[in-house]
Amino acid sequence: MKLFVSPGAPSPRRVMMFMVEKNITGIDLVNVDLNAQEHKGEAYRAKSPLAKVPALELDDGRVLTETRAICTYLEGVYPEPNLMGVDSGERAFIEMADRRAELYLLAGIANTVRHTHPGLAPLEQPQFPDYGHSQALKVREVAAWFDHVLERQPWMAGERFTIADITAFCAIEFAKLMKFQPGKEGLPALQAWRDRVAERASALAR
Repeated sequence: MKLFVSPGAPSPRRVMMFMVEKNITGIDLVNVDLNAQEHKGEAYRAKSPLAKVPALELDDGRVLTETRAICTYLEGVYPEPNLMGVDSGERAFIEMADRRAELYLLAGIANTVRHTHPGLAPLEQPQFPDYGHSQALKVREVAAWFDHVLERQPWMAGERFTIADITAFCAIEFAKLMKFQPGKEGLPALQAWRDRVAERASALAR
């Protein structure tokens, strides 16, 4: 199998962290140069029609895109250690936490960075700075909510590390580009959680 990634991008990093946590080896990593617009070229679009990374090319030639779908496939092929739930109840609550991290935290951070960071201008045309700044406000609101969650439990989905922690960690790390650090924003529980995740070997995957 081949995994098409782009260094520094949060979504490919989510998959690579997932692979490290599950001790998955033997998948070739292929870098896609976003700055050179390689993802918009005909060759890559043949694999990922919407020109997004990551993309996982299976041994039979089929290609999976969308981070969550790729992780779901890998969880099925490599079931241990489990990161997505052992039964329907746990799977549902882990997915809820993961979706919240993806839709309300990561998406808001991505919109902020894409529309306010000058380095992202070539990839996001046109940029709408006012929209980006409004998203930054919402990011801080939802980050405060996550801080309250983590005052009551050690991990995003409850008592153990799961895919939801991977998604949220990659989001918080990406938020450095919008100069957001939980501890400096008065969110100690979120900062302490981030620091615990950063100590894991998977945090080095990028």
